Amino acid sequence: MTDVLRRGRASLAFGFFAQGVAFALLVTRIPAIQDRYGVSDALLPVFLAAVPVLAGVGSVVSERLVRRVRPSRLLRWSQPVVLLALLGVGAGDRVAVLAVALAVFGLSVGALDASMNMLGVSLQRAYGRSIMLGFHATYSLGGILGASLAWVGAHWDLALWVSYLPVVVVLLPAALMGSRWYVDGDGGGAAQAADKGGAGAGAGVGFKVLLPLCLVMTFAYIGDSTVSNWSAKYLQDVLGSSEQLATVPYNVYMVTTLVGRALGDLGVRRFGAVAVVRGGAVVAAGGFAVVASAPGAWVGMLGFTLLGLGLCVLVPQTFAAAGRLAAERDGRPGASDAAVARLNVFNYVGFLIGSPLVGALGDAWSYRGAMLVPMVLVLVTVVYARSFGDQQDRYGGGHERPRTADVGRGSNGL
Repeated sequence: MTDVLRRGRASLAFGFFAQGVAFALLVTRIPAIQDRYGVSDALLPVFLAAVPVLAGVGSVVSERLVRRVRPSRLLRWSQPVVLLALLGVGAGDRVAVLAVALAVFGLSVGALDASMNMLGVSLQRAYGRSIMLGFHATYSLGGILGASLAWVGAHWDLALWVSYLPVVVVLLPAALMGSRWYVDGDGGGAAQAADKGGAGAGAGVGFKVLLPLCLVMTFAYIGDSTVSNWSAKYLQDVLGSSEQLATVPYNVYMVTTLVGRALGDLGVRRFGAVAVVRGGAVVAAGGFAVVASAPGAWVGMLGFTLLGLGLCVLVPQTFAAAGRLAAERDGRPGASDAAVARLNVFNYVGFLIGSPLVGALGDAWSYRGAMLVPMVLVLVTVVYARSFGDQQDRYGGGHERPRTADVGRGSNGL
Protein backbone atom coordinates (compact mmCIF):
# COMPACT_ATOMS: atom_id res chain seq x y z
CA MET A 1 0.00 0.00 0.00
CA THR A 2 2.88 2.37 0.82
CA ASP A 3 4.44 1.72 -2.59
CA VAL A 4 1.12 2.48 -4.27
CA LEU A 5 0.91 5.81 -2.47
CA ARG A 6 4.50 6.71 -3.23
CA ARG A 7 4.14 5.96 -6.93
CA GLY A 8 0.87 7.86 -7.01
CA ARG A 9 2.43 10.86 -5.33
CA ALA A 10 5.46 10.91 -7.66
CA SER A 11 3.38 10.51 -10.83
CA LEU A 12 0.95 13.23 -9.77
CA ALA A 13 3.84 15.57 -8.92
CA PHE A 14 5.14 15.07 -12.47
CA GLY A 15 1.67 15.92 -13.80
CA PHE A 16 1.75 19.21 -11.90
CA PHE A 17 5.27 19.86 -13.23
CA ALA A 18 4.26 19.21 -16.85
CA GLN A 19 1.28 21.53 -16.53
CA GLY A 20 3.52 24.27 -15.13
CA VAL A 21 5.83 23.97 -18.13
CA ALA A 22 2.98 24.03 -20.66
CA PHE A 23 1.14 26.98 -19.16
CA ALA A 24 4.32 29.07 -18.84
CA LEU A 25 5.25 28.35 -22.46
CA LEU A 26 1.88 29.67 -23.56
CA VAL A 27 1.58 32.85 -21.48
CA THR A 28 5.20 33.97 -21.81
CA ARG A 29 5.11 33.81 -25.62
CA ILE A 30 1.92 35.83 -26.09
CA PRO A 31 3.72 38.61 -28.04
CA ALA A 32 5.16 36.01 -30.43
CA ILE A 33 1.74 34.38 -30.82
CA GLN A 34 0.21 37.77 -31.58
CA ASP A 35 2.86 38.47 -34.23
CA ARG A 36 2.56 35.02 -35.83
CA TYR A 37 -1.19 35.29 -36.35
CA GLY A 38 -1.42 39.04 -36.85
CA VAL A 39 -3.86 39.47 -33.95
CA SER A 40 -4.63 43.14 -33.35
CA ASP A 41 -4.22 44.79 -29.95
CA ALA A 42 -7.99 45.22 -29.80
CA LEU A 43 -8.67 41.53 -30.46
CA LEU A 44 -5.90 40.12 -28.25
CA PRO A 45 -7.75 40.63 -24.92
CA VAL A 46 -10.68 38.62 -26.33
CA PHE A 47 -8.41 35.67 -27.01
CA LEU A 48 -6.71 35.99 -23.62
CA ALA A 49 -10.01 36.19 -21.73
CA ALA A 50 -11.47 33.23 -23.61
CA VAL A 51 -8.89 30.82 -22.17
CA PRO A 52 -9.80 31.21 -18.46
CA VAL A 53 -13.52 31.44 -19.30
CA LEU A 54 -13.38 28.12 -21.16
CA ALA A 55 -11.19 26.68 -18.41
CA GLY A 56 -13.98 27.48 -15.97
CA VAL A 57 -16.40 25.66 -18.24
CA GLY A 58 -14.01 22.70 -18.34
CA SER A 59 -13.88 22.63 -14.55
CA VAL A 60 -17.68 22.65 -14.29
CA VAL A 61 -17.91 19.82 -16.82
CA SER A 62 -15.31 17.89 -14.83
CA GLU A 63 -17.55 17.95 -11.78
CA ARG A 64 -20.13 16.09 -13.86
CA LEU A 65 -17.67 13.73 -15.52
CA VAL A 66 -16.12 12.44 -12.29
CA ARG A 67 -19.51 11.08 -11.30
CA ARG A 68 -19.07 8.59 -14.13
CA VAL A 69 -15.32 8.18 -14.57
CA ARG A 70 -12.41 8.20 -12.18
CA PRO A 71 -10.53 11.50 -11.77
CA SER A 72 -7.34 9.63 -12.73
CA ARG A 73 -8.80 8.84 -16.14
CA LEU A 74 -9.86 12.42 -16.65
CA LEU A 75 -6.34 13.57 -15.80
CA ARG A 76 -4.72 10.87 -17.92
CA TRP A 77 -6.42 12.10 -21.09
CA SER A 78 -6.75 15.82 -20.44
CA GLN A 79 -3.01 16.36 -20.00
CA PRO A 80 -2.05 15.07 -23.49
CA VAL A 81 -4.81 17.23 -24.97
CA VAL A 82 -3.36 20.30 -23.25
CA LEU A 83 0.09 19.54 -24.66
CA LEU A 84 -1.22 18.91 -28.18
CA ALA A 85 -3.29 22.11 -28.03
CA LEU A 86 -0.12 24.00 -27.05
CA LEU A 87 1.61 22.57 -30.11
CA GLY A 88 -1.41 23.56 -32.21
CA VAL A 89 -1.05 27.16 -31.03
CA GLY A 90 2.54 27.17 -32.25
CA ALA A 91 2.01 25.32 -35.52
CA GLY A 92 -1.05 27.08 -36.99
CA ASP A 93 -1.00 29.85 -39.57
CA ARG A 94 -4.55 31.29 -39.46
CA VAL A 95 -6.51 33.09 -36.76
CA ALA A 96 -9.21 30.43 -36.95
CA VAL A 97 -6.63 27.76 -36.08
CA LEU A 98 -5.46 29.85 -33.14
CA ALA A 99 -9.02 30.24 -31.89
CA VAL A 100 -9.66 26.49 -32.02
CA ALA A 101 -6.32 25.64 -30.39
CA LEU A 102 -6.86 28.12 -27.55
CA ALA A 103 -10.42 26.88 -27.04
CA VAL A 104 -9.22 23.29 -26.74
CA PHE A 105 -6.40 24.41 -24.47
CA GLY A 106 -8.79 26.29 -22.18
CA LEU A 107 -11.37 23.50 -21.87
CA SER A 108 -8.74 20.82 -21.27
CA VAL A 109 -6.82 22.99 -18.78
CA GLY A 110 -9.99 23.34 -16.70
CA ALA A 111 -10.40 19.57 -16.61
CA LEU A 112 -6.69 19.10 -15.94
CA ASP A 113 -6.51 21.59 -13.06
CA ALA A 114 -9.63 20.14 -11.43
CA SER A 115 -8.61 16.48 -11.72
CA MET A 116 -5.03 17.14 -10.57
CA ASN A 117 -6.23 18.82 -7.42
CA MET A 118 -8.87 16.12 -6.84
CA LEU A 119 -6.14 13.49 -6.77
CA GLY A 120 -3.90 15.70 -4.65
CA VAL A 121 -6.60 16.22 -2.02
CA SER A 122 -7.47 12.53 -1.79
CA LEU A 123 -3.79 11.54 -1.64
CA GLN A 124 -3.21 14.00 1.19
CA ARG A 125 -6.08 12.44 3.09
CA ALA A 126 -4.66 8.97 2.50
CA TYR A 127 -1.20 10.07 3.67
CA GLY A 128 -2.66 11.62 6.81
CA ARG A 129 -0.39 14.67 6.58
CA SER A 130 0.05 17.78 4.47
CA ILE A 131 1.55 17.10 1.02
CA MET A 132 -0.59 19.42 -1.12
CA LEU A 133 1.87 22.30 -1.16
CA GLY A 134 4.54 19.99 -2.54
CA PHE A 135 2.44 19.28 -5.63
CA HIS A 136 2.03 22.99 -6.27
CA ALA A 137 5.76 23.48 -5.71
CA THR A 138 6.45 21.17 -8.66
CA TYR A 139 3.99 23.26 -10.70
CA SER A 140 6.02 26.36 -9.84
CA LEU A 141 9.22 24.55 -10.80
CA GLY A 142 7.67 23.64 -14.13
CA GLY A 143 6.63 27.26 -14.61
CA ILE A 144 10.19 28.44 -14.05
CA LEU A 145 11.50 25.89 -16.55
CA GLY A 146 8.81 26.79 -19.09
CA ALA A 147 9.55 30.50 -18.77
CA SER A 148 13.27 29.78 -19.21
CA LEU A 149 12.61 27.73 -22.33
CA ALA A 150 10.43 30.53 -23.65
CA TRP A 151 13.27 32.98 -23.08
CA VAL A 152 15.61 30.72 -25.06
CA GLY A 153 13.12 30.55 -27.91
CA ALA A 154 12.68 34.33 -27.95
CA HIS A 155 16.42 34.98 -27.63
CA TRP A 156 17.27 32.75 -30.60
CA ASP A 157 14.20 33.89 -32.54
CA LEU A 158 12.90 30.33 -32.89
CA ALA A 159 9.55 29.65 -34.51
CA LEU A 160 6.88 28.83 -31.97
CA TRP A 161 6.44 25.26 -33.15
CA VAL A 162 10.21 24.73 -32.92
CA SER A 163 10.10 25.87 -29.28
CA TYR A 164 7.04 23.81 -28.42
CA LEU A 165 7.66 20.56 -30.31
CA PRO A 166 10.62 19.22 -28.23
CA VAL A 167 8.73 19.94 -25.01
CA VAL A 168 5.63 18.09 -26.19
CA VAL A 169 7.70 15.18 -27.52
CA VAL A 170 9.32 14.74 -24.10
CA LEU A 171 6.42 15.51 -21.77
CA LEU A 172 3.53 13.79 -23.54
CA PRO A 173 4.83 10.17 -23.44
CA ALA A 174 6.28 10.75 -19.96
CA ALA A 175 2.89 11.97 -18.69
CA LEU A 176 1.08 9.01 -20.26
CA MET A 177 3.55 6.59 -18.72
CA GLY A 178 3.31 8.22 -15.31
CA SER A 179 -0.49 8.15 -15.44
CA ARG A 180 -0.36 4.37 -14.97
CA TRP A 181 0.39 4.98 -11.29
CA TYR A 182 -2.18 7.65 -10.47
CA VAL A 183 -4.10 6.87 -7.27
CA ASP A 184 -7.69 7.99 -7.09
CA GLY A 185 -8.06 7.79 -3.34
CA ASP A 186 -11.70 7.87 -2.26
CA GLY A 187 -12.62 9.89 -5.36
CA GLY A 188 -12.93 6.73 -7.44
CA GLY A 189 -15.93 5.81 -5.39
CA ALA A 190 -18.14 8.29 -7.22
CA ALA A 191 -17.84 6.45 -10.48
CA GLN A 192 -18.39 3.11 -8.74
CA ALA A 193 -21.51 4.38 -7.00
CA ALA A 194 -22.87 5.86 -10.21
CA ASP A 195 -22.37 2.57 -12.03
CA LYS A 196 -24.45 0.88 -9.36
CA GLY A 197 -27.08 3.61 -9.31
CA GLY A 198 -26.02 4.67 -5.83
CA ALA A 199 -26.23 8.04 -4.15
CA GLY A 200 -22.66 8.85 -5.01
CA ALA A 201 -23.70 10.00 -8.45
CA GLY A 202 -25.10 13.15 -6.98
CA ALA A 203 -22.50 13.75 -4.30
CA GLY A 204 -21.60 17.29 -3.42
CA VAL A 205 -21.82 20.04 -0.84
CA GLY A 206 -23.75 23.28 -0.98
CA PHE A 207 -22.22 26.45 -2.36
CA LYS A 208 -22.86 28.23 0.95
CA VAL A 209 -20.44 25.88 2.71
CA LEU A 210 -17.72 26.54 0.12
CA LEU A 211 -18.32 30.30 -0.20
CA PRO A 212 -15.52 31.44 2.18
CA LEU A 213 -13.03 29.21 0.37
CA CYS A 214 -14.27 30.43 -3.02
CA LEU A 215 -13.61 34.01 -1.91
CA VAL A 216 -10.13 33.13 -0.68
CA MET A 217 -9.36 31.43 -4.00
CA THR A 218 -10.60 34.47 -5.92
CA PHE A 219 -8.61 36.93 -3.82
CA ALA A 220 -5.45 34.83 -4.10
CA TYR A 221 -5.66 34.77 -7.89
CA ILE A 222 -6.42 38.49 -8.05
CA GLY A 223 -3.13 38.97 -6.24
CA ASP A 224 -1.32 36.49 -8.46
CA SER A 225 -2.63 38.00 -11.70
CA THR A 226 -1.65 41.46 -10.44
CA VAL A 227 1.96 40.34 -10.15
CA SER A 228 1.87 38.42 -13.43
CA ASN A 229 0.42 41.24 -15.50
CA TRP A 230 1.56 44.44 -13.81
CA SER A 231 4.88 43.87 -12.03
CA ALA A 232 7.06 44.79 -15.02
CA LYS A 233 5.00 47.85 -15.97
CA TYR A 234 4.82 49.02 -12.36
CA LEU A 235 8.56 48.74 -11.81
CA GLN A 236 9.39 50.55 -15.06
CA ASP A 237 6.67 53.22 -15.24
CA VAL A 238 6.07 53.95 -11.56
CA LEU A 239 9.37 53.14 -9.89
CA GLY A 240 11.60 54.20 -12.78
CA SER A 241 13.56 51.01 -13.33
CA SER A 242 15.30 50.03 -16.55
CA GLU A 243 13.55 47.74 -19.03
CA GLN A 244 15.93 44.90 -18.13
CA LEU A 245 15.35 45.28 -14.39
CA ALA A 246 11.59 45.37 -14.94
CA THR A 247 11.69 41.72 -16.07
CA VAL A 248 13.14 40.58 -12.73
CA PRO A 249 10.18 40.89 -10.29
CA TYR A 250 8.10 38.13 -11.86
CA ASN A 251 11.09 35.76 -11.89
CA VAL A 252 11.76 36.60 -8.24
CA TYR A 253 8.08 36.03 -7.48
CA MET A 254 8.16 32.61 -9.15
CA VAL A 255 11.31 31.55 -7.29
CA THR A 256 9.98 32.63 -3.89
CA THR A 257 6.68 30.90 -4.69
CA LEU A 258 8.62 27.69 -5.33
CA VAL A 259 10.60 28.05 -2.09
CA GLY A 260 7.50 28.85 -0.03
CA ARG A 261 5.58 25.87 -1.39
CA ALA A 262 8.53 23.51 -1.00
CA LEU A 263 8.70 24.38 2.70
CA GLY A 264 4.99 25.01 3.24
CA ASP A 265 3.98 21.43 4.06
CA LEU A 266 6.44 21.43 6.95
CA GLY A 267 4.81 24.60 8.25
CA VAL A 268 1.33 23.07 8.05
CA ARG A 269 2.48 19.96 9.91
CA ARG A 270 4.13 22.05 12.60
CA PHE A 271 1.69 24.93 13.07
CA GLY A 272 -1.52 23.85 11.32
CA ALA A 273 -3.21 25.11 8.18
CA VAL A 274 -5.07 27.97 9.84
CA ALA A 275 -1.86 29.56 11.14
CA VAL A 276 -0.08 29.07 7.81
CA VAL A 277 -2.94 30.63 5.84
CA ARG A 278 -3.18 33.60 8.20
CA GLY A 279 0.57 34.09 8.10
CA GLY A 280 0.63 33.86 4.31
CA ALA A 281 -2.16 36.41 3.98
CA VAL A 282 -0.41 38.87 6.30
CA VAL A 283 2.92 38.48 4.49
CA ALA A 284 1.23 38.93 1.08
CA ALA A 285 -0.63 42.04 2.28
CA GLY A 286 2.67 43.39 3.60
CA GLY A 287 4.19 42.76 0.18
CA PHE A 288 1.50 44.80 -1.56
CA ALA A 289 1.99 47.58 1.02
CA VAL A 290 5.73 47.65 0.32
CA VAL A 291 5.11 47.73 -3.45
CA ALA A 292 2.57 50.56 -3.11
CA SER A 293 4.88 52.71 -0.96
CA ALA A 294 8.25 51.78 -2.49
CA PRO A 295 10.51 54.78 -3.18
CA GLY A 296 12.47 52.90 -5.81
CA ALA A 297 12.83 49.75 -7.85
CA TRP A 298 14.85 47.69 -5.36
CA VAL A 299 12.37 48.23 -2.54
CA GLY A 300 9.60 47.35 -4.98
CA MET A 301 11.34 44.06 -5.74
CA LEU A 302 11.43 43.35 -2.01
CA GLY A 303 7.66 43.74 -2.01
CA PHE A 304 7.23 41.29 -4.90
CA THR A 305 9.48 38.85 -3.05
CA LEU A 306 7.18 39.02 -0.01
CA LEU A 307 4.19 38.50 -2.31
CA GLY A 308 5.64 35.23 -3.58
CA LEU A 309 6.25 33.94 -0.06
CA GLY A 310 2.78 34.94 1.13
CA LEU A 311 0.46 34.10 -1.76
CA CYS A 312 2.05 30.72 -2.51
CA VAL A 313 0.40 28.90 0.42
CA LEU A 314 -3.17 30.09 -0.09
CA VAL A 315 -4.30 28.17 -3.18
CA PRO A 316 -3.03 24.67 -2.22
CA GLN A 317 -4.46 24.96 1.27
CA THR A 318 -7.79 26.18 -0.10
CA PHE A 319 -8.12 23.05 -2.24
CA ALA A 320 -7.17 20.88 0.74
CA ALA A 321 -9.72 22.61 2.98
CA ALA A 322 -12.50 22.18 0.38
CA GLY A 323 -11.84 18.46 0.16
CA ARG A 324 -11.81 18.09 3.93
CA LEU A 325 -15.03 20.07 4.42
CA ALA A 326 -16.79 18.04 1.72
CA ALA A 327 -15.68 14.77 3.29
CA GLU A 328 -16.91 15.89 6.71
CA ARG A 329 -20.28 17.28 5.64
CA ASP A 330 -21.11 14.78 2.91
CA GLY A 331 -19.59 11.36 3.37
CA ARG A 332 -20.80 10.05 0.02
CA PRO A 333 -18.16 9.04 -2.54
CA GLY A 334 -17.16 11.90 -4.81
CA ALA A 335 -18.17 14.76 -2.49
CA SER A 336 -14.55 15.87 -2.23
CA ASP A 337 -14.08 15.77 -6.01
CA ALA A 338 -17.20 17.86 -6.62
CA ALA A 339 -16.06 20.45 -4.08
CA VAL A 340 -12.61 20.73 -5.67
CA ALA A 341 -14.11 21.14 -9.16
CA ARG A 342 -16.46 23.90 -7.98
CA LEU A 343 -13.70 25.69 -6.12
CA ASN A 344 -11.38 25.49 -9.13
CA VAL A 345 -13.75 27.71 -11.12
CA PHE A 346 -12.85 30.63 -8.84
CA ASN A 347 -9.23 30.23 -9.85
CA TYR A 348 -10.26 31.61 -13.24
CA VAL A 349 -12.66 34.16 -11.77
CA GLY A 350 -9.78 35.74 -9.84
CA PHE A 351 -7.54 35.63 -12.88
CA LEU A 352 -10.15 37.38 -15.01
CA ILE A 353 -10.86 40.07 -12.43
CA GLY A 354 -7.33 40.86 -11.27
CA SER A 355 -5.65 42.32 -14.31
CA PRO A 356 -8.54 44.53 -15.57
CA LEU A 357 -9.23 45.71 -12.02
CA VAL A 358 -5.70 46.96 -11.41
CA GLY A 359 -5.48 48.46 -14.90
CA ALA A 360 -8.74 50.37 -14.55
CA LEU A 361 -7.84 51.69 -11.10
CA GLY A 362 -4.37 52.59 -12.27
CA ASP A 363 -5.69 54.65 -15.19
CA ALA A 364 -8.48 56.29 -13.20
CA TRP A 365 -6.56 56.85 -9.96
CA SER A 366 -2.93 55.73 -9.62
CA TYR A 367 -1.06 52.47 -9.87
CA ARG A 368 0.24 52.89 -6.34
CA GLY A 369 -3.32 53.19 -5.10
CA ALA A 370 -4.39 50.27 -7.28
CA MET A 371 -1.94 48.00 -5.42
CA LEU A 372 -3.82 48.67 -2.19
CA VAL A 373 -6.97 46.97 -3.49
CA PRO A 374 -5.50 43.43 -3.76
CA MET A 375 -3.77 44.14 -0.44
CA VAL A 376 -7.15 44.63 1.26
CA LEU A 377 -8.68 41.61 -0.49
CA VAL A 378 -5.83 39.36 0.59
CA LEU A 379 -6.18 40.62 4.16
CA VAL A 380 -9.82 39.48 4.13
CA THR A 381 -8.40 35.96 3.99
CA VAL A 382 -7.36 36.37 7.63
CA VAL A 383 -11.04 36.62 8.54
CA TYR A 384 -11.90 33.48 6.58
CA ALA A 385 -8.92 31.47 7.83
CA ARG A 386 -11.15 29.68 10.34
CA SER A 387 -12.81 27.95 7.38
CA PHE A 388 -9.62 25.97 6.91
CA GLY A 389 -10.48 24.04 10.05
CA ASP A 390 -8.27 22.49 12.69
CA GLN A 391 -6.01 20.71 10.26
CA GLN A 392 -3.12 20.68 12.73
CA ASP A 393 -4.83 17.79 14.51
CA ARG A 394 -5.48 16.01 11.23
CA TYR A 395 -2.27 16.62 9.31
CA GLY A 396 0.03 18.14 11.86
CA GLY A 397 1.99 15.10 12.87
CA GLY A 398 0.62 12.18 10.94
CA HIS A 399 -1.68 11.11 13.79
CA GLU A 400 -4.37 10.00 11.37
CA ARG A 401 -3.32 6.76 9.76
CA PRO A 402 -4.00 6.18 6.05
CA ARG A 403 -7.19 4.23 5.57
CA THR A 404 -7.63 1.51 3.00
CA ALA A 405 -10.94 3.04 1.88
CA ASP A 406 -9.22 6.37 1.26
CA VAL A 407 -6.47 4.88 -0.85
CA GLY A 408 -8.75 3.22 -3.39
CA ARG A 409 -7.17 1.82 -6.50
CA GLY A 410 -4.63 3.24 -8.86
CA SER A 411 -5.69 3.85 -12.42
CA ASN A 412 -3.80 0.68 -13.39
CA GLY A 413 -5.93 -1.40 -11.04
CA LEU A 414 -3.66 -1.35 -7.97
